[in-house]
Amino acid sequence: MAEEEEVVTRTEKVIRIQRVFINLLDSYSSRNIGKFLSNSVVGASLEEITDEEEEHDEDKSAVPEASSDNLKEGTFQIVGTLSTLETPCPSFAVETYYAISREDLLVHLLECDVIIYNITENPQQVEEAIWAVSALNEEISHFEKRKVFILVSTVMTWARSKPLDPDDSEIPFTEEDYRRRKHHPNFLDHINAEKMVLKFGKKVRKFATYVVAAGLQYGMEGGILHAFFKLAWSGEVPALPVFGDGTNVIPAIHVLDLAGVIQNVIDHVPKSHYLVAVDESVHTLEDFVKPIKICILGPPAVGKSSIAEVLSKYYKLHHIKLKDVISEAIAKLEAIITPKDVGEGGEEEGDEEEEEENVEDTQELLDGLKESMEQNAGRLEDEYIIRFIKEKLKSMPCKNQGYILDGFPKTYDQAKDLFNKEEEEEEARGKMFPFDKLIIPEFVCSLDASDEFLKERVMNLPESIVEDANYSQGQFLRALSNYRDINTEDETVLNYFDELEIHPIHIDVGRLEDAQNRLAIKQLIKEIGEPRNYGLTDEEKAEEERRAAEEQLAKEAMEEAERQHREAVETAERMARWEEWHSHPPTGLPSPDQGARIMGCLLAGLPSSTRSISNLFPCCCQSKRLEEVKREEKELLEAQSIPLRNYLMTHVMPTLMQGLNECCKIRPDDPVDFLAEYLFKNNPEMQ
Repeated sequence: MAEEEEVVTRTEKVIRIQRVFINLLDSYSSRNIGKFLSNSVVGASLEEITDEEEEHDEDKSAVPEASSDNLKEGTFQIVGTLSTLETPCPSFAVETYYAISREDLLVHLLECDVIIYNITENPQQVEEAIWAVSALNEEISHFEKRKVFILVSTVMTWARSKPLDPDDSEIPFTEEDYRRRKHHPNFLDHINAEKMVLKFGKKVRKFATYVVAAGLQYGMEGGILHAFFKLAWSGEVPALPVFGDGTNVIPAIHVLDLAGVIQNVIDHVPKSHYLVAVDESVHTLEDFVKPIKICILGPPAVGKSSIAEVLSKYYKLHHIKLKDVISEAIAKLEAIITPKDVGEGGEEEGDEEEEEENVEDTQELLDGLKESMEQNAGRLEDEYIIRFIKEKLKSMPCKNQGYILDGFPKTYDQAKDLFNKEEEEEEARGKMFPFDKLIIPEFVCSLDASDEFLKERVMNLPESIVEDANYSQGQFLRALSNYRDINTEDETVLNYFDELEIHPIHIDVGRLEDAQNRLAIKQLIKEIGEPRNYGLTDEEKAEEERRAAEEQLAKEAMEEAERQHREAVETAERMARWEEWHSHPPTGLPSPDQGARIMGCLLAGLPSSTRSISNLFPCCCQSKRLEEVKREEKELLEAQSIPLRNYLMTHVMPTLMQGLNECCKIRPDDPVDFLAEYLFKNNPEMQ
C-alpha cells in the first residue's frame, strides 16, 4: 500500500511540470525547441526507469514508475521573451514578454517549472542567463516545488581540448570529461556561464540545474549550416569556405534532436548535470557542404534526358548533356583565339607573352579537334570528350550546386578516365584505382527496357524529336546494337561504380508501362531523397507572395482601365453618330416624280441603289450612319427581292400605282390620308 502511494505521488509531481520559460522565442534555435515542446506530452519520454535513477539521492520523487495512461494529461505550456517588439507572437506560446524589467521577469520565471536559457545564438544573453540562475537561487526558500534550470550552451567550450590519447585523436570525449574542457577564446563568457549554472545546482533538492553543450545546430531551414547552402546555391564565391582540408569532424545536432534531449532532461531529471548533445554519426565539414550529384545511364530512347530534365528542375541541379558541353567548350576555345582590341594603355609585356602562349595552345587544341572529327565522321575521340566533361564537372556551379550527368560515361574505361584522380602511378600501384571525390556522382541511375519496347517508343515519337535526337531507323538500331554489345562485357560502366560501392539504382522502364516516365521519376526521387539545395527564406517567401499580389493587382487595374477606355470610345462613337444624324435631318416630302422613281426602284429590285437614294436625299447620304443603313438594306433586300417583288406585283402595286397617280394629280393637303382612303375604296377584294 505504501509503495502504491509513493508511485502516485511521484507521478503527480512529474505531471505538474507544465510551464516552461524559453528566452528569445523568435530566434531559430529557441523557436524550434519551444514549438517541439509545445507539441510534446509531459512525461512522454519516460519509457522505463533505470536502477541508477531510482537510487538518485537528490530527489527520488522525480523518477516515477507510472503507466503511460497517467502521463498523457497535457503538453508543455511555453512562455518566453522576444528580441523585438515587431516580432509576432509565436502561435505555440501561451505568453511572451518584451523589454520588461528584471523584477517583472523574475516574477514570470518563478511562475514556471522549467527555465531554459539558450545562449547558442545571442552572446548578449549570457549575462541575462547568469542573472536568472542567480536570482532563482536566492528564491529557493520560496519554491513550492522543485524547479529545473537548463542552460543550452555550445560545444565550442570544448574547442581547444586536448585529445584524451595523444596517439589516437579519434577517441571521443564524454560528459565525465567536462572539467577538462578547454574553450575557444571567443567563448570565454559561455564557459563561465556553464560553471556558474553547475555551481548553483549542487546539493540543492529544489533547484536542479543542467548544462546541455549542443553541437552546431541545423535543420528546419535554418542554423549555421544554412549559410553554406545559401552560399553554394548563389554561386557568388569560387568555392565554399572549408577550413583546413575539409576533414575536420563537425560535432552537429539537428535542432529537433536537441529539443528531444531537453525534453528528456525535463522528464528524467538525470543524475549527470552536464550533457553533450551531438549526433551519433560523425560528419566532416566536407560531408555537410556536399551537393547532390547524379549520373543517369541507359540505352538510347529509354528516357534518360526527359527524366534528367525533370530531376534537374526538382533538385535544382545542372543538367549536363554531352552535346551541349562540346558546343560550349568549342565556343570558349574560339573566343580565346579571337583577336581582342588592345586598350589605350596597352598591356604589360609578361601578360602579352602569357596570352600568346594561351592562344597558341588553344589553336593547337582546336586543330586537334577538327582533325579528330574529320577522321571519325564528325565524332570526337574520348580524350577530348572526357576533358570537356571533367572541366564541366569541376566548374564552380557543378561543384557547389550539384549536377545530373546525362548518358555519360558509356564504358568502363570512359568512367575510369573521367573520374580518375590524377596521381603518380607509383602511388596508385598495388591498391584500387583512386577516384576524384570532388566530381564522382553520389547516385547512379541505370534505366533499361527491352529492345521491342524501345523500338516501339521511337516509332511513336514526334518527328521533331526524332530528328533532334538523330533517331532515324538506321541510326537508332546501330546505337542500340552498339549499347548492347558494350554492356555484355565483364567490364561495364555499372561495374565501375559497383567497385566503388556506389551501387546503381536499377529501373526497368518497360515494365512500368508509363510513357511519361512519371513512375520512374517518383521511384528515383524516393531513392535520392529530399532536395538539399538552398531554398527561400521566410522573408523571401513573403516577398515573393507580396510581389505576386502586386502583379495581380496591377493586371486587374490594367484590365479595368482597358475596359473603361473601350467603353468610353464606344460611347463617343455613338454620340458622334447621333449628333451627325440629327445635324442633317431630311426636309420636305418627295415630289410625285420622286415617289414614282422610288416605286420603280422597288419594282426593279434596286431599292438601295446609290444613284437613286443619293438623288433623293443628298444631305443624308453624307452621313456615315446612312452608308451603313444603305449597306444593310442592300444585303437584306437583295435576299428578299424576288418573293417581295412578286407579292407586290400581284397584290399591291396595281392599286397602289393608281392611287399614287391620283394623289399626284390632285395634290391633297393630307396625301397619306387621301392614299389610305383611295386604297380602302378601290380594294379589289371588297369589290
